[in-house]
Amino acid sequence: MTTRLNPYINFKDNAAEALEFYKSVFGGELTTSTFGEAGMPVDPSENDLLMHGQLITPTDLTLMAADTPSHMSRSATGSNISVSLSGEDEDELTGYWTKLSDGATVTVPLAKAPWGDTFGMLTDKFGTDWMVNIAGSPAQ
Repeated sequence: MTTRLNPYINFKDNAAEALEFYKSVFGGELTTSTFGEAGMPVDPSENDLLMHGQLITPTDLTLMAADTPSHMSRSATGSNISVSLSGEDEDELTGYWTKLSDGATVTVPLAKAPWGDTFGMLTDKFGTDWMVNIAGSPAQ
């Protein structure tokens, strides 16, 4: 089995909504289980929160997420990490950027960067920081 490194994003109480949004961006198959379904000991009001969600896209990207129950501490999403999308397929990556931009705060507009690639940064409507880098050729 291949070793993979997958982003796992923790949310306060909207992981299901965020994963549905990411599914609309990337496509793919989303599987989820709630704390209640898993029989996890949480406050009964949190039984419907996501214990685990996983989105696997048609291009084999994997994004995981969960809600953080009240008895666990949680750092603010995006406080020290960004999810980075990079590659050469300009149409695919520009499409992801456009969809992620819905309700987002763009911190660096998607544009030609000094190193020759097209690059942009944003914080999506769920507070997750994203970087998109589309490979290009350096100026000659």
